[in-house]
Amino acid sequence: QVQLVESGGGLVQAGGSLRLSCAASGRTFSSNAMGWFRQAPGKEREFVATISWRGLRTAYGDSVRGRFTISRDNAKNTVYLQMNSLKPEDTAVYYCAAGRWASMANEYDSWGQGTQVTVSS
Repeated sequence: QVQLVESGGGLVQAGGSLRLSCAASGRTFSSNAMGWFRQAPGKEREFVATISWRGLRTAYGDSVRGRFTISRDNAKNTVYLQMNSLKPEDTAVYYCAAGRWASMANEYDSWGQGTQVTVSS
């Protein structure tokens, strides 16, 4: 398993930006696809973005495409989520995950503890 620790969450005004980071340790980080998911209170976990193990392929959820960018630095064992033009509906706990390049949460077998992102209107 890969151990994952997210950071970078916080409170931001609508239209602002945040960058989330996810530091990995344990099983070889560079061999895993990485994903970001989010979960708002009372809602199901939602796919945000995924990146292949070499960073050559990315995919995004419909609600964030064009505003969020996923990237990774295998030398630093870290994956990032740059979030721009944030909206109040982006408010959620954001989770980093390691596994297969996919949009389904069950394709990921390691998860971080989550970081809260709150966007005020």
